[in-house]
Amino acid sequence: MDQLIAHLMGVPVGWLLLAVGGLVFAEDALFVGFVLPGESAAIVGGAAAGLGHAPLPVVLAVVATAAVLGDSVGYLVGRHLGPRLLESRVLGRHAEAVARARLLVDRRGGAAVFLGRSAAFLRALTPALAGVAGMPYRRFAVWNVLGGLTWATVVVLVGYWAGASYAAATRLLGRGTGLAVAAVAVALLTTWLVRRRRRGERTGPRAPGHLRRTRP
Repeated sequence: MDQLIAHLMGVPVGWLLLAVGGLVFAEDALFVGFVLPGESAAIVGGAAAGLGHAPLPVVLAVVATAAVLGDSVGYLVGRHLGPRLLESRVLGRHAEAVARARLLVDRRGGAAVFLGRSAAFLRALTPALAGVAGMPYRRFAVWNVLGGLTWATVVVLVGYWAGASYAAATRLLGRGTGLAVAAVAVALLTTWLVRRRRRGERTGPRAPGHLRRTRP
């Protein structure tokens, strides 16, 4: 843990923010969320703020902006590529999950963009599916901004709490207690993330459904 903190504090804040924002953006715009969730990067950014290495408002702004822009690009990709996107080899490996995500968009409309932030797979896929479904961009944009701001605030503050707890315990009670607090924080973060992803995987019925165009 000490080495992790040392590496985190050794990264110039500008590069750290660029990396965090880039990963959050790429998760939704380029489907990197299948292999490397942007949520992890946002938590790292929050932890850096909690350790005093980066300003919390700046981290929040970077993560929220990257999330909203990434979703917008994902929407445009789905809008212009359409069925060809769903027939791609990458998505073909996740046919059942894609079917559930399509049902979520079909049934919930704009709200699915907000709800889709509950799991990495849905975050990466829901914006594109909204574009495939022909959802009006104005409706998509409203839910996208609401979802991006809410998600960024929650995830960054979780990381901030973990980083701040470690720093405070180390100052007041010594390095050993700081490590113990950090270990507990990591355990809580891991449990929280696993539960969120399991709930996301159970979103929607398991039976595939036909995607109808979203009504304006």
